[in-house]
Amino acid sequence: MKPSELILNQDGSIYHLHLLPEQVAPIILTVGDPDRVVQVSQCFDTVEYKVQKREFITHTGRVGGQRVSVISTGIGPDNIDIVMNELDALFNIQLDTRSVKSALQQLTIIRIGTAGGLQAEIPVDSFVASAGAFGMDGLLQYYQYNHAAGMPIIDALKAHCLPEWTFPLEPYFAKADPGLIQLFHDGCYSGLTTTNPGFYGPQGRQLRAQVKAPRYLDLLQTFDFQGQRILNLEMETSAIYGLSNLLGHRAISLSVILANRALGQFSINPEKSVQKLIEHTLTQLNSLAD
Repeated sequence: MKPSELILNQDGSIYHLHLLPEQVAPIILTVGDPDRVVQVSQCFDTVEYKVQKREFITHTGRVGGQRVSVISTGIGPDNIDIVMNELDALFNIQLDTRSVKSALQQLTIIRIGTAGGLQAEIPVDSFVASAGAFGMDGLLQYYQYNHAAGMPIIDALKAHCLPEWTFPLEPYFAKADPGLIQLFHDGCYSGLTTTNPGFYGPQGRQLRAQVKAPRYLDLLQTFDFQGQRILNLEMETSAIYGLSNLLGHRAISLSVILANRALGQFSINPEKSVQKLIEHTLTQLNSLAD
């Protein structure tokens, strides 16, 4: 790989994350907010490394008998593209020779995030484990990804939204790791998610700029595919799932519902709700094998 393709810093660390391979663990918690890294790592038993560059902050330590990292991704699928590729490179590319290793390591990626809920019966402050996610962002269209288009669930979503809404980008669909869904099933609602390339218009919010389809959220809310419904909207899950599937990693996205879009409600104590999701996630981690 040419230096322009796999970029390293002068100390040999990966370009954006500024990490060396020994500074990151194969179990990785991702959070959007850089301030949330400390909120997670203060629950670790020990912290071995603290590394920061730009919005990417990484703390690595131990929880029980397991070595775990937490990393801030920032918001959006473009940042996920950076984080997922560079994390994979730290484990599966020999950085000094820029060559792919013969023995590849599977990573476990767990997103601890926030989201807006679509269904009225899923209350604010509850948890959602995303079984699968629609990507409205177009990221996976840049990769040779077999599930990018033509799947029955995508065809069903597009047909459901016609004629009121035609997608400006071809949606893609990616699934969570079944084992992780089973692990985190207790205490969480499980359903589908849409990942969007923005917070306002792409998620149906209208301030002064007029949205193209005022009933966009209604269309998503009423979609049903073989008993599966869209439960929430956010900005990272489909990118994490798609790249994890492509690179051979396992992933799950856990979200606390801070806004119920159907009822127009917002959490009165979002910090407390996020803390509860962090504690729930770390408790369930004890069930993972090293």
